[in-house]
This record gives sequence, C-alpha cells and structure tokens, in this order.
Amino acid sequence: MSKLFARFADFIRETDRLLLYLCVAASVFGSVEILSVTHRLSTIRPFAIQLVSMFVGVFAALFISMFEFETFLKRWYLIAVLGVVPVILTFFIGFAPEGTDDKAWLDLGFTTFQPAELLKIAFIITFAAHVNAIKPNINKLRYLFPLVLHGAFPVILIHMQGDDGTALVFLIMFLFMLYAAGVSWKYFVSAMSAMIIASPIVYFFVMNDDQRKRIVGVFNIDADIKGSTYQQYRARMALANGGVFGQGLFKGNLTQVGGVPEGRNDFIFVSIGEELGFIGCVVVLILLAAICFRSIHTARICNKDSGKIICVGFFSMIFAQIVINIGMCTALLPVIGVTLPFFSSGGTSLLCTFLGVGLIMSVYKHRDSRIIYLHD
Repeated sequence: MSKLFARFADFIRETDRLLLYLCVAASVFGSVEILSVTHRLSTIRPFAIQLVSMFVGVFAALFISMFEFETFLKRWYLIAVLGVVPVILTFFIGFAPEGTDDKAWLDLGFTTFQPAELLKIAFIITFAAHVNAIKPNINKLRYLFPLVLHGAFPVILIHMQGDDGTALVFLIMFLFMLYAAGVSWKYFVSAMSAMIIASPIVYFFVMNDDQRKRIVGVFNIDADIKGSTYQQYRARMALANGGVFGQGLFKGNLTQVGGVPEGRNDFIFVSIGEELGFIGCVVVLILLAAICFRSIHTARICNKDSGKIICVGFFSMIFAQIVINIGMCTALLPVIGVTLPFFSSGGTSLLCTFLGVGLIMSVYKHRDSRIIYLHD
C-alpha cells in the first residue's frame, strides 16, 4: 500500500499541478455563480451537473496524463471515429434544448450531450497526428492540401449543424495549429486575402437576416433593443449595475430575476459582472489568462513538435472562446452562442475541456520522452 501511495505521490509531483489547480479554481468559481443564477428556479440541477462534471473531468484529466500523448496520436483513427460519429448522429436524432434552434445535442435520457465539444478534443489529436506524419513536407502543396481539408471538415460539419459559433472556434483552432506546424506565412497571406475578398459575398448571400442584424447591431446597440440587440442591451445594463465591487452573490437585480438572458450559459460573464463587479470580472480574466499562458509554457518546453501542436490546439480553443464570449458580453462582437470555458453551465463542455487539460498535462509530463512517429 505504501508503494502504491509513493507511486501516486511521484505521479502528482511530475504532473502540471499548477494548470490543474487553475482549472479547478475556475470551475469552482463558475459553479458558485451558476448556483447564484439558478437558485431562484428552486432546483440545484445545473449546479449539481457542473460539480459532477468537474469531478469526473479532473479524474479523466489525471487518467489521460498517465499516458504518453503520442499514444493517442498513434490511435488517431479511433479518436476520429469517437469524435465524428456522435456529431453525425445529431443530423438524424439531434435534440434542441429549450432556448435554442440548433439540434446539436443528443438526448441520453438522464442528461444531454453536445458532440461538438468532444469533436474539439478529437480534432486537436487527429490534426496533430496528421502534421506529425507530413512534417518535413508540410509546405508542399500535395501534402498541405489534405491538411487544409482536414481542418475544413469540422468547420463545415458544425456549420451544417447550425452552430456557427462553434464552427468559428474550429476555424481559429485550425489556423493557430497550422501556424504552429510551420506553414509558410505566404499561404496565410493568400488565405487572408481570399477571406477579405469573399467577405461581402458571405455577408450578403450566405448569412441570413438575423445574422446580419446581429453584426450591424454591434455598432448601435440601442437600435433594436426588443430584437437582435436585446441580449447585449440587457448585458450592458447588468454590467453597469455591478460597478466595481458588484451587488453581491445571490443579489444581482437583473441576474436574480432572469433579466440577463442565458445568464448561466453564454452570458455568465455578465452575471459575474453584476454580482461581483469589475473585481470579479478581473479575477475571471486572470484565471483564464493563466490557463492560456500555462498551455503555451508547456508548448515551449516540449521538445517534440506534436506536443507543441497539441498545446497550441488547446490554447487556441480556450483563447477563441474567451475572446468571442467576452466580446459578445461587452457588445464588441455579435452574439453567436459561444460559452466561456470552465465558467458557463454545461456538463459536456466542462468535461471535454478537462479532457483537453489532461492532454496538456500529458505533454508536460512526457515532454522529454522518446519521439514516436506514426510510420514506426
């Protein structure tokens, strides 16, 4: 028994405890705010789901970190199936929770599951494996083109599902991972030029009226406060109510009466702002920034390209969601339904994010181990 305990102690010492502590702290903070927002509903189910997901996620992260990350890269095809098949199932048996039009969830009976969250982690692994296989030739078009198709696949798949916010997160992940893989800046310049040229076409012929109104509404929040800008108008009021120190947990004037739409999900940052004020928002940003910097630190100290790309993939996933979500909450960006990592209510999102944390911890723990190539 003592030997087992000593082994466990050695394992804990070797893993990235700081990253884990930061993620748990952010999750606990988010869970407390979820309880504050939902207690008026006379149910603790959202709070309970968040806590259970956090505990399961922590154990899953520790379990994943026990394996060399290259073990997952070698089994990329199994992980691809686990990531893609559930998303495809949503096109046939998808479920749309109350308050959303997207059938992007699967109803498991006892709870719901959002496959796109698992696909994010699967994409990080499979894309890193793909890069690892072609690394010496990555800037040759016949190798780069399939890599681009690999990155475009989840973006298109999730767009077809109707979740454009998550599709945008995938696009950002793809671009960051391409850059980390060493793709020439010339390709990025060409792609950026093409995107600029295509943007008017996308705006007028691809986007629907509601999407266009949300974009225009960013420049004039007061223009349609009963329609497309309602959420951001109310969010601005709630943030103003919070001031520097906030009105206190369980005391937000708008938060406690449901005056902040999606106050426990997409707009939980606003709920924190009203109840804990500017100080609470700063604490949120410090925790999330520390998690991001820790992921980049692990990328820097890893001596293998595949490990670096995994870390950049996780970082870009978190970073994209932070920027988009807080941009939505502060009316700097249009509302496109992206949650705040570790804080927003959602068991699937939290659990899958911790799976990503486990990957980063694995890279940290095995950053100096022998390189294993896919073709070995």
